[in-house]
Amino acid sequence: MSITDLPDVSVMAAPIYILLIAVEIVLLSRLGRGEEVRKDLWVNLAMGTGNAVSALFLFGGVAALFLLAWEFRIADLGLSWWSFLFAMVAKDFTYYWTHRLQHRIRWGWASHVVHHSSQGYNLSTALRQPWFGFLTGTYVLGLPWVFLGVHPALYALAGGLNLFYQFFIHTQSVKRLPAPIEWLFNTPSHHRVHHATNPQYLDTNYGGILIVWDRLFGTFEPEDDEDPCDFGLVSNITTKNPALVASHEYIAIARDATGKGLSPIERFRYLFAPPGYSHDGSRLTTAEIKARAGKGAPSRLREGETALMSGASHKGAPAP
Repeated sequence: MSITDLPDVSVMAAPIYILLIAVEIVLLSRLGRGEEVRKDLWVNLAMGTGNAVSALFLFGGVAALFLLAWEFRIADLGLSWWSFLFAMVAKDFTYYWTHRLQHRIRWGWASHVVHHSSQGYNLSTALRQPWFGFLTGTYVLGLPWVFLGVHPALYALAGGLNLFYQFFIHTQSVKRLPAPIEWLFNTPSHHRVHHATNPQYLDTNYGGILIVWDRLFGTFEPEDDEDPCDFGLVSNITTKNPALVASHEYIAIARDATGKGLSPIERFRYLFAPPGYSHDGSRLTTAEIKARAGKGAPSRLREGETALMSGASHKGAPAP
């Protein structure tokens, strides 16, 4: 097989996603848990469809950028089992840092918030993807690997397989896997923590396929059976309108950054400081929420801390 003939994983995976979501609905319905899946199903599917459509329009531009970078490579790793493995690890390492930046910089969070905005957690949640992810520009973080010799087609394959793997960890039906797997790989247990709003769980477990990056860089948090995961956002949205789900945080940023009486640095921070930043201290960032709750303390926010404020970032919360 030529390196330019590598398959498009997203196209091949789409019918698998739909089939498994249908199977999950049937099985959980028989267990009396059907509402767990159905309540956000249509919004999740709409968000996934919009994401796929936007990707079609943007694929050419991103591909052209990566192919241009390929012309300036310093090596060519070719196509072999070891270059494939290298590309997979490189992509996963890049995914970790991209994902972490999307949680810690509000402009990145404005896109990624879509994926966290459901209060349910099931296989269809994996399809709840942003429509404007290209605005973050984080795809450029993959360019160094192309310069080092990973062909853009191989890097794209690694990216597709990374997302394919993550589909299967969006479930509450799998509790724990054997300890060696839990230590090395991202699992349903680890990813439930990532989607939870309990203070001790906020901004943890960023890994894609491997959880070792979180262990190495200090962002790992195990699931505590005595502290069940609350899914969604610290300040949840209620809209079921896909267009608003896709754009609500961009609207909030625009409202914050154009407020009266702000200095240029305050306006800048409303775009690029951590979600929850406010110039007057009226909101809490996730770091502040975690500090107030205390590591290992009962991780439910006090009544009123999760109330949605006008212009508040939905990852942070109003200060009590």
